This record gives sequence, structure tokens and C-alpha cells, in this order.
Amino acid sequence: MSQQSNPEVTPGDGVRGAVAVVTGAARGVGRATVAWLHARGALVVAEDIRPEVARLAAEFDGVATVVGDVALEETAVRAVRTARERFGGLDILVNNAGRTLNKPFTETTAEDWDGVMAVNARGPFLHAREAFRVMRAGGGGTIVNVGSYTCTVALPEGSAYTASKGALAQLTKVIALEGGPHGIRANAVAPGVIETDLLDGFRDDSRAYLRSFADAHPLKRVAQPEEIAEVIGFLASARSSFMTGAVVAADGGFTAA
Repeated sequence: MSQQSNPEVTPGDGVRGAVAVVTGAARGVGRATVAWLHARGALVVAEDIRPEVARLAAEFDGVATVVGDVALEETAVRAVRTARERFGGLDILVNNAGRTLNKPFTETTAEDWDGVMAVNARGPFLHAREAFRVMRAGGGGTIVNVGSYTCTVALPEGSAYTASKGALAQLTKVIALEGGPHGIRANAVAPGVIETDLLDGFRDDSRAYLRSFADAHPLKRVAQPEEIAEVIGFLASARSSFMTGAVVAADGGFTAA
């Protein structure tokens, strides 16, 4: 049953009784989003390439898990099918899975470019397309794409990452335009630097490195995953019912500077 027509959805919680798919759900913002949705009565399919995502099903009632590469069409199809088979439909999609890369433009290989684009742009496209089809048939739904402050400003040594997040912002707007007549909303959140494990595979001092960006934000700190999950939850819920096509900054003032 769609979020728009579900009588259990109330202004107080906005997602009670809704069915959601969250990608990149094993850690960080994705895990915090699963916890936020679960705490407010949503049923969730948590997807990640890491097998550890399966722990969420044991930790939370009403959470199913899918292990797969977000960039593969089969994974998107399987995640949406799991939502329908386990919970009876799909109301919310959160495209959270992401990959970063810091390399000078001239040293970025074609493989680097394709790898970042596959996770940050192709994956959200595939999941949104599959979700859109189900939401359209069910009377509506909402899609939240997790972008970055680089949706709107450039990042030195971030050509692939910045381009992928710009693509995601534009994809969000197209989905909003095509989805509006069907009761489907699409918005993106554009966080600043978040203290997560996103760079753990690239740097031994990843957490300290991320915290070093605190002064770039007027709030003089970086975000915690739970803070971004709050914004995602708002955009996913009925409380943002007249918002679509928006790219919402949650960047501690980074892009205001």
C-alpha cells in the first residue's frame, strides 16, 4: 500500500506502516537510516555489498536484508522484489550507497571513473527505476537520494566523485518531474563531511582525516550519521509532502561560505 494512501501514516511519525528499501545499509548513514525508519514503525529492506548487513535482520524486527552490488541491475530487482514479497509493497527508497575517490584529474583512470559512477549514479538510477515502477502501480511513494555538498560545488581531486553527485542531483529532478503525476516524490539530501568509514579503504587515519574538515563548516564540526538520517527521514516521510525535486543541504553551512 502506498505511503500516500496508507491510513496509518500520521503527521506525528510520517512513515508508520510504510515499506522502505535502504542501500548502503550496513554502516554509517545507511545503518542510522534503517534504525530511524524502524523506530518509527516502517518495514525495511536493508541492502549492502557487505555480508554484515545481515546482522540488521537479527537486531531489528521487521527488517529484511539483501547482499549485493548496488551497481548491478539484478541487485536492484532483487531488493524491490524482496520488499514486495516480504512486506507487500514499496513506499520509500533511500539511495544511500556511495563510493569516493580522491585523485588528481589527470591521474584518474577510466576504470576509476567507471567505478565511482557505477556506485554513485548507475546504482541509484537502477534502484529508482525499479522502485518507480512499483510505486506508480501502488499509487505513489517517495525516493530520497543521498548526494553531497559536491552536488553544487566542486571538490579538488574529486572529478569522478563530484561528477557522480552532480548526476545524482539531476536524476533526482527528473524523477520528480516524471513522478509527480503518479504521486511519487523525489528529493536529495546534500550532506557536508560526515564522520563515517567511507574512506577506511583508502586511509589508515580516515576518521581523523574526516574530522580535520571541521573548520570548513561554519558549525566547526563534521556531521554524525544520525544527523543526516534525520534529514533523510523527514524527506522520506509524509511531513515533507509538498517537497519534490529539491536538493536539501545538510552541510553545516559548508556551501554558504
